[in-house]
Amino acid sequence: MLKKFSDAQTVDIFKDERDGKLREVGNQAVWSLSSCKPGFGVDQLRDESNDTYWQSDGPQPHTVSIQFRRKTAIQDVCLYADYKSDESYTPNRLSIRAGNHGNDLCEIEQVELCEPTGWVCIPLKDVHDKPIRTFMIQIAVLSNHQNGRDTHIRRIKIRSPINYGDVPNSNHSALSNLLYTIR
Repeated sequence: MLKKFSDAQTVDIFKDERDGKLREVGNQAVWSLSSCKPGFGVDQLRDESNDTYWQSDGPQPHTVSIQFRRKTAIQDVCLYADYKSDESYTPNRLSIRAGNHGNDLCEIEQVELCEPTGWVCIPLKDVHDKPIRTFMIQIAVLSNHQNGRDTHIRRIKIRSPINYGDVPNSNHSALSNLLYTIR
């Protein structure tokens, strides 16, 4: 099902982080891009500035792959886009995929962005309405506004719930869930 985001969300996306409910876990992963212009890669995508950005260089779809060393609970993927500055470079349609590695990724969500300026948070839920648990997330830019070829994404955050005990995992006992929560 395609979800539409008509504009960037005006809610404070950092509130749950300040309140201790979510944490950004992107620094625990290895990031790779399908392509990038020199000087517009992962470092610019992951810095704390809304003025820098990743710029792809090549045919669509453009992808950002985020691979974790261990299975990780992911609550949402947040990205910062700026249609007012980037126009035809702004993503229009995204596919969010998850899996164990690059060869078994399944689409979790497909979203359409309509001229976003600011943060867009895409929740990632399993069939039990809990955060997904995965080794790898891939964000694929399927199309841009105004049929643009290359894309700009200014920032991406991958967020995980703090309380892992609320996330079902049939491979863990209650004791290991408790220990996992404490980590």
